[in-house]
Amino acid sequence: MTAKNFAVRLVVVVASVILIAPAGITATINTRPITSPSKRRTIKENPHAKKRMHHLARSRRVRSRTVTALKKHHYYEHFYASSYASDITDGDVTTGEDPVVRQAAIDAIGNMNGTVLAIEPTSGRILAMVNQKLALSSGAQPCSTIKLSVALAALSEGIITKETQVRLGGRYHMNLTLALAHSNNEYFEALGRQLGFEKVAHYAHLYGLGELAGYHIAGEKPGAYPEEVIPASLGGVGKMCSFGEGISMTPLQLGALVTAIANGGTMYYLQHPTTPEQVANFQPIVKRHLDIAGLIPEVSDGMAGAVEYGTARRLLANFNEEEVLGKTGTCSHAGTRFGWFGSYANTSYGRIVVVVFLEGGRPTFGPKAAEIAGRMYRGLYDHNFFAEKPVVPADIRVKDSTN
Repeated sequence: MTAKNFAVRLVVVVASVILIAPAGITATINTRPITSPSKRRTIKENPHAKKRMHHLARSRRVRSRTVTALKKHHYYEHFYASSYASDITDGDVTTGEDPVVRQAAIDAIGNMNGTVLAIEPTSGRILAMVNQKLALSSGAQPCSTIKLSVALAALSEGIITKETQVRLGGRYHMNLTLALAHSNNEYFEALGRQLGFEKVAHYAHLYGLGELAGYHIAGEKPGAYPEEVIPASLGGVGKMCSFGEGISMTPLQLGALVTAIANGGTMYYLQHPTTPEQVANFQPIVKRHLDIAGLIPEVSDGMAGAVEYGTARRLLANFNEEEVLGKTGTCSHAGTRFGWFGSYANTSYGRIVVVVFLEGGRPTFGPKAAEIAGRMYRGLYDHNFFAEKPVVPADIRVKDSTN
């Protein structure tokens, strides 16, 4: 439409309004010349701002989808067992125990639902066993403490050294020291698959799983180790070696293995004296000699790392005067959570093995067990347990069950 035609049409419209307007109403006409329709102003968007807004909108969409998916598929584990108890020492037989060690254990565990086991690694004598009902029960899934057995098996087979870098996916690698310190599951799953079930089971039995750890300890159970690999749906041999899936281990079995690591390879039958006469006539009994003396330095760095900077570092909040080496474990089964810590104090005047096992709900886990062990070591230290001991007479003989 030309400007001339537009002006003509506008005059006709205005004239029509004037003719039909009712009396008393004045029509106002804008007499300014109209040359063309007004043009809409165009705003040019900054390319950088446009890109940023696009990215923001996209991130919001992604976040919205993620939140929706989490709400839809998030699994929240429910626990039905209590992490606390007030009667854990009921029924304990304590006559033959070391009173200083026992009191330190009781003070350390407080009202947590669990057991504390203290062992003399040079003899296998149980110095204290708090909550004997739980300590002597059928056991529980060992969680990540099974990694000690797997590490020793892989070292024995020459698959790794502590410096061997194991590929865990892509360019990610890890060595044994860090894998033990941080309890890396992928690392030990890889070792388990490389070893295979037959070798994993062989070494597990050699290190005492699936058999009694004690010598004539009333009420002790042997735990359980499967005769064949667990189904692939449960993780197969990989999960057996990272979480102890399908295995039931007792605190005494873990204590016996850590005792052998602490003393250089001698696995003693654990003995729990219950009378003054048994204490006075106590003689160690060797269960078997493990060929691990050369391997212990390979695993001890990782066990020390667990306490210094890894999963057991809570221990240092209560005790750091002497070196402690250990391994934590955390897992759950059928609404009950387990927390493990097997350890030994490496002092100038001897060593002591401390095993803490907890069961309950969300407050129960491996680092909590390590924290309790730290309190235990603190109590022993404050009562001069780590001071220089009298020399043991040389005529005391050790009975060896392998002879």
